[in-house]
Amino acid sequence: MLLVLGRRVSLSFVKRVIPQDPVLLSKPILQNFRTIKFRVIHSSTVFAIATRQNTDTMPERRPFVRLPTDVYPVNYGLCLKPDLIDFTFEGKLEAIVEVNLATNQIVMNCADIDIITASFVPEGGEGEGEILLAFFSYSLEINATGFNYQNEDEKVTLSFPSALQKGSGTLKIDFVGELNDKMKGFYRSKYATPAGEIRYAAVTQFEATDARRAFPCWDEPAIKATFDISLIVPKDRVALSNMNVIDRKPHPEDDSLLEVKFATTPIMSTYLVAFVIGEYDFVEGQSSDGVTVRVYTPTGKAEQGKFALEVAVKTLPFYNDYFNVPYPLPKIDLIAIADFAAGAMENWGLVTYRETALLIDPKNSCSSSRQWVALVVGHELAHQWFGNLVTMEWWTHLWLNEGFASWIEYLCVDHCFPDYDIWTQFVSADYTRALDLDALDNSHPIEVYVNVREVSLSDECKPRTVDLWDCLEQASGKPIALVMSSWTKQMGFPIIVVDQEQQGDDRILKISQKKFCASGPHNGEDCPNWMVPISICTGEDPGCTKLKVLLDSPETTITINSVSPDQWVKINPGTVGFYRIQYSSAMLESLLPGIRDLTLLPVDRLGLQNDLFSLSRAGMISTVEVLKLMEAFVNEPNYTVWSDLSCNLGVLSSLLSHTDFHEEIQEFIRDLFTPIGLKLGWECKQGEGHLDALLRGLVLGKLGKAGHKPTLEEARRRFKDHVEGKQILSADLRSPVYLTVLKHGDSATLDTMLKLHKQADMQEEKNRIERVLGAISAPDLIQKVLTFALSEDVRPQDTVSVIGGVAGSSKHGRKAAWKFVKDNWEELHNRYQGGFLISRLIKLSVDGFAIDKMAAEVKSFFESHHAPAAERTVQQCCENILLNAAWLKRDADDIHQYLLKRKAPPV
Repeated sequence: MLLVLGRRVSLSFVKRVIPQDPVLLSKPILQNFRTIKFRVIHSSTVFAIATRQNTDTMPERRPFVRLPTDVYPVNYGLCLKPDLIDFTFEGKLEAIVEVNLATNQIVMNCADIDIITASFVPEGGEGEGEILLAFFSYSLEINATGFNYQNEDEKVTLSFPSALQKGSGTLKIDFVGELNDKMKGFYRSKYATPAGEIRYAAVTQFEATDARRAFPCWDEPAIKATFDISLIVPKDRVALSNMNVIDRKPHPEDDSLLEVKFATTPIMSTYLVAFVIGEYDFVEGQSSDGVTVRVYTPTGKAEQGKFALEVAVKTLPFYNDYFNVPYPLPKIDLIAIADFAAGAMENWGLVTYRETALLIDPKNSCSSSRQWVALVVGHELAHQWFGNLVTMEWWTHLWLNEGFASWIEYLCVDHCFPDYDIWTQFVSADYTRALDLDALDNSHPIEVYVNVREVSLSDECKPRTVDLWDCLEQASGKPIALVMSSWTKQMGFPIIVVDQEQQGDDRILKISQKKFCASGPHNGEDCPNWMVPISICTGEDPGCTKLKVLLDSPETTITINSVSPDQWVKINPGTVGFYRIQYSSAMLESLLPGIRDLTLLPVDRLGLQNDLFSLSRAGMISTVEVLKLMEAFVNEPNYTVWSDLSCNLGVLSSLLSHTDFHEEIQEFIRDLFTPIGLKLGWECKQGEGHLDALLRGLVLGKLGKAGHKPTLEEARRRFKDHVEGKQILSADLRSPVYLTVLKHGDSATLDTMLKLHKQADMQEEKNRIERVLGAISAPDLIQKVLTFALSEDVRPQDTVSVIGGVAGSSKHGRKAAWKFVKDNWEELHNRYQGGFLISRLIKLSVDGFAIDKMAAEVKSFFESHHAPAAERTVQQCCENILLNAAWLKRDADDIHQYLLKRKAPPV
């Protein structure tokens, strides 16, 4: 499941994904094993259910207990009949189960479901009465005598009058439930027909633990079974599930209904089950290896599914070859859901998406949306193998599924669209953000041993971690096991400190390491060390590694032969090593020409700037040094480098909004971005491609927001023509123009934008407007935007982006958004409950504060307004607020003096 929207508070894991019981992705193994147990080896962002360290402020909870193992499912026979008017559903479950141990109780997961009847029919037994018992098996139905709901644990205990004997049987349950409006479980999704009539679809979102809201089940990822699903639906609706339809017939009791039966699924986890009932069009294709691919769209918008279809049809054969395992289902459907909390969900054979993560309008979708759709499709299709075919044993290891998919989505997009230069974007969007999160005190060791139930493997295959290290050592000739143990058993990552000396024709480097923390280097006596593979290049050939060494001690000295005094030396070429770098002043000065004349590769220009920015926030260098470095990017042509610069300047601008010289940093931004803005202009030129379109939108938006007068004037002119229908804005220019006119607009501007929002037929356009509404400056208009966020005009999942846009726009916006969240907490928490959107809402609302007392206020609020799903986020936000406050106190005066000095006329 892709949890994050935009690009990206990331689920990216740059370090290697290592299984505790590494099973090669070969066909026989993947087909024979239901689950593989992994251990956690990365300390980046993890959307996990397991509670980690630093829990002293968290409320006490009753210890969690997993389901008993005395009964487990083999096959679920499930029939559901949703009512799209009253928002309820009826269900019948006939599950073939295996009783491992005689018991008079069956404990299952069950939430928001009322069981009507339950019974058990034994199908065999052991001992002397086995033959007789088998003969009379179907006459021995045992009715349950009680249903004990444990609501807090989301479990139900079915009690029987006598012990169910060891062996097979059928568990029969009739039940009813609600098609809720919480975007989880079996829920209702509101949409409008082409004629404007409001209707509802019935859809599912089960990851992590919400299959239990659709049917009683063993809702744990390791407890896999097959599924035979039938749906009773209105005959004018589309009915979809994981597998292909094998039978469709009128319902005997109501000729307005159809009973749709689907083929038996492979063995799979409950969280991957899916069904959708609604009105959809589709486009269809077939992969080169014969899999039928369909993209389902809202009625009348089939054309908008063609781009995703193109990506999917290319991607399936690519993954088949990469994993050396064929996709095991006969079909795969990708479907756009109107109300959907996550970005997408990898249900096996029926992948669900937000509309904005799947649909592309050839005329009205921007380049960044195309890239986003390509990445999300690549991400979810990777899960069809890694996650669906091979599954983590427990939710503690959810990061493993997502980390792998978050990496391989880039591999997929690079294969499909090499012109996207996607691996450079990976460094900015994922790698550097993983470093930022790993540097927080609220991190944890990479290798976390979790007390989980062992999973049986055959005698032929019981691999261990050491076996993987042995294999990698044999293949590489490198000391893999020795190196990896230093990375997997301690928290965080190092900063590499480098100085140099010229001796004749040789360059002598003095290299040392310390643990890097967001609050500064770790200087305690117990400072850990890593075995760090270090690569080095020089100005003679920036794209070629001149020397590789293994730093296995706190410090070392390295000699690089034949390096002339005028050549620069760069550590970590390609920005692939998982560490920060601090150069001596002389080394850094020598690298500046490589930025100006572009001899340093784009990814290295980006990495150098990003390292320095992180060092300034940690108090290891002055922020003024970073500003001086940024001025060296005057000739920069690369989109991703500018994107990273823009992001870091945005952070700095937000920090300085707490001062009285915020306008001076805006002037700095205008000066830095004006040359590239003039070069690009407003109109697309012949020969330009995807990255040029992204860069133009980025630069014009940055200049417009910073108050660059020519940009503002042109944006207003184009916006007026767009609104009047004289000249419609191209999709790539809409975001920067909307942002610019709103930032410097009035109530009429906001009213016009809200009118455009109401008229928009495409969700991408609505979201584009929602994300920039918060840029409006007047306090009363900010309040109007916040009220709009909770209105019926904004889909529930998009409220978060509107509030976040307000919080990120200005000092006043930040205060207003936080007050709005507090005042409306009950409604917001009820809407998002345990979902990831509540964490995102909190982060966007408070992360930009830079006053010590705000950390205390945020902490105090969530101590009295518990949000269990966001505990880690609250801790990280409080830490970031304190880091921001320290940064501001430390560097504000120096930054101000530097910015004033830049403006002063030469003497």
